[in-house]
Amino acid sequence: MKPNSVIDFMIANAIYPMCSRNGKVFLRCSRKGLLTEERTKEIIQKLNLKTADECQKLREEIKKEVAKRKINKPIKEWIEEERPREMLVKIGAENLPLSKLLAIILRTGKEGTSAEELAKVLLNRYGSLRAIDSVPVSELSNIEGIGFTKAVQIKAALEIGKRLLKEQAQAKKKLKKPDDVIEYVSEYYAPYLRDNEKEFFNVILLDIKNKPIDNIQISKGSINATVVDPKEIVKNASLKSASSIILVHNHPSGEIEPSQNDVELTNRIKNACDILNIKVLDHIIIGKNVGDFYSFAKHGLIK
Repeated sequence: MKPNSVIDFMIANAIYPMCSRNGKVFLRCSRKGLLTEERTKEIIQKLNLKTADECQKLREEIKKEVAKRKINKPIKEWIEEERPREMLVKIGAENLPLSKLLAIILRTGKEGTSAEELAKVLLNRYGSLRAIDSVPVSELSNIEGIGFTKAVQIKAALEIGKRLLKEQAQAKKKLKKPDDVIEYVSEYYAPYLRDNEKEFFNVILLDIKNKPIDNIQISKGSINATVVDPKEIVKNASLKSASSIILVHNHPSGEIEPSQNDVELTNRIKNACDILNIKVLDHIIIGKNVGDFYSFAKHGLIK
């Protein structure tokens, strides 16, 4: 092989020249079986690689060219070890970069841009999956290369993730203390309510062993408040034979400290439930950030 054809071969197969601490030059490649001892020796001799600086300079050149070719070539033409689907099978989904996972959902890119590069465009634009989740399909559809179908695929994948959290919450046997309640709410409600621009008021119904038996949405209000009727809560608790309940609502403002209205409403609900011997165990307010929860029971506002 001539030097130019050798470098082309290295770029096509993502082969990088390296130099050990004791000065020995060798080649690194993720494709098993491609580099025999004889071929490795031939490449090093053809390129006359002798020092660490020479290896580093060529390595950087090869990296740049590999990156360019990735952008301009569809994933199906990448070397197998770099393809997102094949990597998922080989090393596990939990070890894949976010861009590759999202590329699997997108399936295809657009002309001149692979699905993975398109995924990086999305992640750089919005910054996180949570931010992408809060964007409507109509906005995602307008991004060049995404369109309606890919936007719907993204939304479906994110919803599956949220429902997995819901399943984990529903599998819990008992909510014994405020931390148990917060964990349940963080899995069951927070993915849906944390970024919502309207205030929702929900009730968790529990049996005599403090196991959740149902989740009821009582009201959906404006940015500032919801209209909650204590009689509606008592009615739902009675119909399901609930022994106790937990109140849950979000603050679109992100502020988790309860307002005076929150405290007064909680007391009205508690008084209404006392008549039927239904215990109000807690009232959780959901904020904006992952750990933003306010527990009335934890702060001594419910006893």
